[in-house]
Amino acid sequence: MFVAALTGCFPELSLVDALERMGDLQYSAVEISINERGSQLTPSQVADNVEAAVMLCRDTHRLDLIAYDVIIDAEGEEHFDQFSACCRLAKATKVVTITIESGMLGMPFNEEVGRLRRLVEIAAVEGVRVSMKSETGRFSEDPNTVVTLCEHVKGLGLTLDPSHYIIGPHGGKNYDQILKYVSHVRLRDTSKEVLQVRVGQGIVDYNKLILQLRHLKYNRALCVDIAPTGDVENHYGEMRKLRLLLESLL
Repeated sequence: MFVAALTGCFPELSLVDALERMGDLQYSAVEISINERGSQLTPSQVADNVEAAVMLCRDTHRLDLIAYDVIIDAEGEEHFDQFSACCRLAKATKVVTITIESGMLGMPFNEEVGRLRRLVEIAAVEGVRVSMKSETGRFSEDPNTVVTLCEHVKGLGLTLDPSHYIIGPHGGKNYDQILKYVSHVRLRDTSKEVLQVRVGQGIVDYNKLILQLRHLKYNRALCVDIAPTGDVENHYGEMRKLRLLLESLL
């Protein structure tokens, strides 16, 4: 295992500046955010010009590019067209894992299964693995639903964010049964009441998680995902602190 960080931790910065900042914080690996709601790189931009996106994402300031976080707002066929373009980008930049959002709670379960199956099929053509992220308010907030989706959609993985199984409607529920589906990991510190707290003030048991993942022969990234705080220096300090903590446990 190794430590990485998500460029989406720096939403106020351009992609180039976010990569430079990660280098300053001594990260060696990066997950690039492709977010229609962000300002670094969007799925619509990738679909409009895949070649330009490839050139942009290859210039990582010597950081190892290990995954993409893709958030698509488009619906219908455009949704799948943009995802397909992101998969072509992943193949061209030798990235295996793309993280996506699972469907919002309230949408028909069978419709979500169909959508995920199609995304997995599109990704497989390019040799890419689809990994849905743990997220409150979506199907993936419930560990039992995660198991059901992964069983119904062969090849679907999970981007495990344990924070969403500490807080929210399923807070405190055991999620050991989903660990075998984990293909990527996102981390911050979390209390029972607040999604993100200062490192060391929450209850995320990083050591236990790492031991469990090692038992399952997980050998990929532990990706730091800390949202900006009001104090820029404090945010950078938290990013550095979690990197050092995780590296000390590996």
